[in-house]
Amino acid sequence: METLGIFKDVETAARAVDGLTKAGFSEETITSLTSAPYPDGVIVKTEQRTWFRWVSVAGGVFGACAGFLLAAGTAYMYPVQTGDKPIIAYYPTGIITYELTMLFAILGTIVGMFLEMKLPPRKDRPYDPAIGEGCIGISVYVPPGERKNRAESIMKEAGALRLTSEEMR
Repeated sequence: METLGIFKDVETAARAVDGLTKAGFSEETITSLTSAPYPDGVIVKTEQRTWFRWVSVAGGVFGACAGFLLAAGTAYMYPVQTGDKPIIAYYPTGIITYELTMLFAILGTIVGMFLEMKLPPRKDRPYDPAIGEGCIGISVYVPPGERKNRAESIMKEAGALRLTSEEMR
């Protein structure tokens, strides 16, 4: 079960997060939802590792290999002997390699962006339209029962405007 609390400002949201962590809730189960980008650690302190740059680099490396194999492989499979020049020409091979490196690096960046944003969502998450209007949402995953009531009381004490709970599907 996930409980979402709506807060008016950053201070009250941070107070709720501090109260939840002091009450024994793990920081991995607490998420902040905002319409404005806050740096990591302002509301929820996470040590989340990102794969974004590695997906981009992997796309670029794959593109470089594909570009070189396409250009050099085509020249090798269909050799055209022109005088005393090499069969695999350096400049055209370099240009094709560069272009496919950039293409696949950009595609890798787009894929990494969607992975970072967790799109498309794998499960329904609680949301409140007030988040889009400038309020801050603090979501905490709690098993149903006593801890759910404890999380709700901590958020109310911190100054939550309203609380909603939804079952995880």
